[in-house]
Amino acid sequence: MKRLVFGLFLASVAALFSTDAIAGEWKALFNGKDLSGWQPVAGAEGHWKVADGLLYCEGGGGWLSTTEQYGDFELELQFRVPPEGNSGVFLRAPHEGNPAYQGMEIQVLDDHAAKYANLRPSQYTGSVYDVSPATKRVTKPAGQWQTMSIRCDGRQVRVKVNGTTVVDTNLDDHADKLKTHPGLKRKQGYLGLQGHGSRLDYRNLRLRTLP
Repeated sequence: MKRLVFGLFLASVAALFSTDAIAGEWKALFNGKDLSGWQPVAGAEGHWKVADGLLYCEGGGGWLSTTEQYGDFELELQFRVPPEGNSGVFLRAPHEGNPAYQGMEIQVLDDHAAKYANLRPSQYTGSVYDVSPATKRVTKPAGQWQTMSIRCDGRQVRVKVNGTTVVDTNLDDHADKLKTHPGLKRKQGYLGLQGHGSRLDYRNLRLRTLP
């Protein structure tokens, strides 16, 4: 009996490590030195820069896209918004059209700003913008570094902000949004960072693909 239990334990451990290996290794999306692996889209040229290990936007519009496309993945990053700052992380987006609708956007915002006091719930940090609202407000005041983790695994999307899960949703549960958000059906696309007229800082962006 003991041998059987021990054998099942070893099999479970082996399966765990096998799954991790299949999922892929974590890789840095930003090298801290330049914009290698990134490209400006829709008028973002000249607005995104690198200094002191930071990837930052000085304002303007458009977005900064990865040069590679991704389907199922885990993405981790740190962000810092100024007072009244506004940005977003685009997922599975094409280069044509508005990536918040033709793909998906995870909102990044100064949730504490008075000018944003009356937004819809799905417009606050961590929300799948205009689709699935963050269930909790866990952001820090403007000017502080914060963490975000995003997992896209098939139709399931999970978002953590500062270590707390704020979204865990199945995209098929939002069929009523498909008319305005056709990107919810996409299986892969580019990742991106939104320029929305304010300074935004990002660092420590890393990703691993899922099987």
